[in-house]
Amino acid sequence: MTKTLRVVAVSGSLHHPSKTTVLVEELVAALGRLTSIESHIITLTDLGPSLAGALYRGQLPPEAEAELQRIESADVLIVASPVYRASFTGLFKHLFDFIDQYALVDTPVLLAASGGSERHALIIEHQLRPLFGFFQALTLPIGVYAHDSDFDSYTISNPSLTERINKAVAKSLPIIRGNVAEKEEIALALAGELEDATHHTI
Repeated sequence: MTKTLRVVAVSGSLHHPSKTTVLVEELVAALGRLTSIESHIITLTDLGPSLAGALYRGQLPPEAEAELQRIESADVLIVASPVYRASFTGLFKHLFDFIDQYALVDTPVLLAASGGSERHALIIEHQLRPLFGFFQALTLPIGVYAHDSDFDSYTISNPSLTERINKAVAKSLPIIRGNVAEKEEIALALAGELEDATHHTI
């Protein structure tokens, strides 16, 4: 039986409605069409005010701490930011500054971004991938970049973008499943070693 994946998605947009959030929602939906998921979407338009003024994690309100814990315990992360001053938004970075340095080790992360033109597409490789490389996360090989012409208002209108989303998710799923299976095997092995050690002690 295929495990239900805990998917947490983060939209770094500071606006509502938002093309970036629409992109995130479609990535989540595409994954849900291929496998069983439990999804939770975090938008900085909602969460951002809870982060304001906090310098340390202990200063965050309970609702912000709960979102951090969801990110840290996810089987899969989907993250996206609009391009702002040639990078991701400041609040997007501020959010991940609160994440424990080792909480995302080996967590699969699907990277996405949106911008006003195709010239910003390399944000995925030059900004997002190094950030999650720092966390030693498993950044999935195909990212998804969307630009304004891919949307009609706040609806995806370009079939090419839909195709890129589906391709990224389809290529990522075997990696995600393998990662989750490996973690479960390791957890079972460690539990067995612990049980053996307990019996020897007794």
